[in-house]
Amino acid sequence: MVDYNLEVLNPHSLHSSFFHLSRNDPIVGFNFDCSSIAGHVVPPNDFGIDIAMKQDLGGLYLRLLLCSHLAQHVRHQLEEHKGYSSTVGISTSKLLSKLVGNVNKPKGQTTLLPPYNASGGSESNVTAFLDEHDIGKIPGIGFKSAQRIRNHVLARPVAFDAGLVYGGTKDNVKVRDVRMYPFMGVKVLEQLLGGPGAPKDIAIKIWRLINGIDTTESIQEDSYIRLDTMAEVERELRLLSKSLLTRIRIDLSCIRDNEDVSADNQGEHTADSISPSREWLAYPKTLRLTTRPRPPMNPDGTRSRTFNRLSRSCDMPSLILNLDESIEHLSETLVRDTLVPLFHRLHPERSGWDLSLMNLCAASISLTAASARDGAGRDISKMFKMQDLVLKHWKVADTDTAPVNCYSADVDERALENLEKKPYVTGKETLGGVVGEGGRDGAIETIQGCDSSWESDDEGPWPNYNCAKCGLAMPDFAMIAHERFHDFPD
Repeated sequence: MVDYNLEVLNPHSLHSSFFHLSRNDPIVGFNFDCSSIAGHVVPPNDFGIDIAMKQDLGGLYLRLLLCSHLAQHVRHQLEEHKGYSSTVGISTSKLLSKLVGNVNKPKGQTTLLPPYNASGGSESNVTAFLDEHDIGKIPGIGFKSAQRIRNHVLARPVAFDAGLVYGGTKDNVKVRDVRMYPFMGVKVLEQLLGGPGAPKDIAIKIWRLINGIDTTESIQEDSYIRLDTMAEVERELRLLSKSLLTRIRIDLSCIRDNEDVSADNQGEHTADSISPSREWLAYPKTLRLTTRPRPPMNPDGTRSRTFNRLSRSCDMPSLILNLDESIEHLSETLVRDTLVPLFHRLHPERSGWDLSLMNLCAASISLTAASARDGAGRDISKMFKMQDLVLKHWKVADTDTAPVNCYSADVDERALENLEKKPYVTGKETLGGVVGEGGRDGAIETIQGCDSSWESDDEGPWPNYNCAKCGLAMPDFAMIAHERFHDFPD
């Protein structure tokens, strides 16, 4: 649309220009003044189109000028017919458009003027505009990433305001401070932000954002005019789940080297025929579904603006870890078995939710075991080191305990010699020594201080009886068998 209006623009009548909204119908459009940019500008030094700009009708300045008048027309139509106010930022990328759109909120629009590249020793407007922003305010740089960058630049932990979890800090580190920091670049950012579980090329992405480079395409956000039937919800859940699964595979997995393939597979395939497989660097443990119902209409026909959201979480199904399955099949299973029941828990009503936003989130990222010796993740050596501490409540200790007061240090050596030579007191000779005539009255000599009683789990010692024929002492249950021994002939 902008290209077409550049072609038909009359440079000799800029004050009475016409913006064409259709190539096929020349009367569909609106009148506008092409001699100046509509709305606010950054930096605020717009004095109209100079002679050089008039000669270069296809230049960046004129394209931004046309976009500013188109944005103003859309904003006015939206407010006139729908009653909604809006804010617009105009530039060449999502990054710059978002930042410049925040300059004149609410109900304003701002255009970032060229030059966008430094030339002739002068600084570009992009660099000058970005340098005044805190590093945490740059879209695409999250809270934790910004915190690590601040800690590195300040060489100490960042001090936060009391009561704040995400947002303002007492130490304001601007983009200029990061960009001009000694040796700052992709390698330093990779050391700070990289590692298993981090998005691919995170250092290159953030370094480009710091320098005002953003190549991501502008797509329609997950915001709906009216989403209040189950068929529409399932359709959107399939789209969101496919996008989420694709991002999980890209950011949290990597291609496994061919040398890591098992020996069985090596015997069946050659190195050239083995297709590269992927392995997980980290995996999410929580799946969260978030929705935002639209508030009801006010009596005057307007609608209050709200940011309240509803969310429910559950354990991430293990099926997403199957890297051999297609994303389409995983998405269908995830929607049917997990997301639809989760949505019913969030909205028990059958219909009429009037949702304006729906979002899927994979959270609680857990690192997997690393294959490299110096890699991050769960280390099996740490598991064995922590084994005693973790299993101490269920561990049975088998230790030898010395008897109490047995064989004291002042044992008489003569008593030991007498014990070895004379194990029993008096009586008839037997194979092991001498059996006392008094049965159990012939006790074994003991050393002073040593307990000679036999410890047993039974109720007590068996009563002994002496054989009438041989005088041998034995328990009562053995006497019958012993008497039969004497009855047999020699």
